[in-house]
Amino acid sequence: MMGLQEIISAYGRALARVASAYEADPSLQEDLLQDILMAIHGALPALKDPGRIAPFIFRIAHNRGVNHVVRRVADRKAPAGGEEALVPTPEQALLESERSAQLIAAIRRLPLPYRQVMMLVLEELSYPEIAEALGITTSNVGVRVNRAKAQLKAMLDHE
Repeated sequence: MMGLQEIISAYGRALARVASAYEADPSLQEDLLQDILMAIHGALPALKDPGRIAPFIFRIAHNRGVNHVVRRVADRKAPAGGEEALVPTPEQALLESERSAQLIAAIRRLPLPYRQVMMLVLEELSYPEIAEALGITTSNVGVRVNRAKAQLKAMLDHE
């Protein structure tokens, strides 16, 4: 079974991108990422099939991201997933093109269910893995991906 250090080595950047999908503020992204890693560490003993580690950790990451958004909305500290300005983040340093940065910004404006599936699609998880990570059906993943793509196309064509 993988330990936390191996998970960080293998999935650290992907988990940072997941955190950035839920939070634009770099310092809050770091807090969210730490929360995600602590939750993964605490849940590792419950992993029954080590071969299914990716859906397991992404499910935890997205659940923590959703909780983060809900807390932010409840606290009324900042709009969640709205028209926030794109703040330079560590993940943007990894993005080499302006189009990629626009795509990430557009994904942040998607409704939460569509944002979740698109971030996992970008992490190259299969539809069945995404379904397992989010606790939805594979066909629901397909529906959400198609709707998210349509909304993203409209947003990016408008810009």
